[in-house]
Amino acid sequence: MFSKVKKALRYPNRIIPFFKRVNRNRRLKSSGDNFIAFYAGVVDDDATKVSPSRAIGSFTPEHWEEVGKKQFDYLTSHGLRGQDRFLDIGCGNLRLGSKLIPYLDAGNYTGIDISPRIVTAALETVKMHNIQDKLPRVFLVAETNYGFLPENYFNAAHAHSVFSHLPIGEIEKVLRETWRVLKPGGWFDFTFRNGAVEKDHLKEDFDYPAAKLLELSQKCGYQAKMMEDWVYSQDKIRAVKPEISRGV
Repeated sequence: MFSKVKKALRYPNRIIPFFKRVNRNRRLKSSGDNFIAFYAGVVDDDATKVSPSRAIGSFTPEHWEEVGKKQFDYLTSHGLRGQDRFLDIGCGNLRLGSKLIPYLDAGNYTGIDISPRIVTAALETVKMHNIQDKLPRVFLVAETNYGFLPENYFNAAHAHSVFSHLPIGEIEKVLRETWRVLKPGGWFDFTFRNGAVEKDHLKEDFDYPAAKLLELSQKCGYQAKMMEDWVYSQDKIRAVKPEISRGV
């Protein structure tokens, strides 16, 4: 508590926004829904009150373009090919997708998100960038269950700044569902907030030690490693589904 008081004294302009977030989160949690429903409400609220781009962490159009290009450049320089089938988990308003959809063969991009407002914005991005002919698929999901997607279908999956907003139980669900839909030999890149200890901020932002997520990935059947050449505010792990995979 003392550290929070010190921080408030140093940054008094953050006090009112902080309490607004606290009250907003209490209101959303009071409905008794599960965590995914709660966090979808958080994202929808940010997207409606400010903008869809702000809701996914981009304060300016320049930042939106920069981060999307950074992700695209990294993926394509680390093995992603145009013929690969790609699953974008937490696709947002297609910050990455706007770059990736033109690169991939038609029909090879699938994006999923939990926020109705964000999915609507993603469809607008498809239209604005004139990439309809690449037949991207964007789905609204209400939970971490991808049963509507086929097994052993995708070559690659990606979750940027998703695990930084999920409790560990939901992360395990995403890892297991993604393992199911990946082809043997397919890989799953995800970023996370690397902290010395596991902790949460207002139950909507989460830190995890890298060792914990590496261990969890291996428990779910992956061969996982840190991507040391990824330079960003969050660290990245690549989890590979083995060619001869065991059931999980």
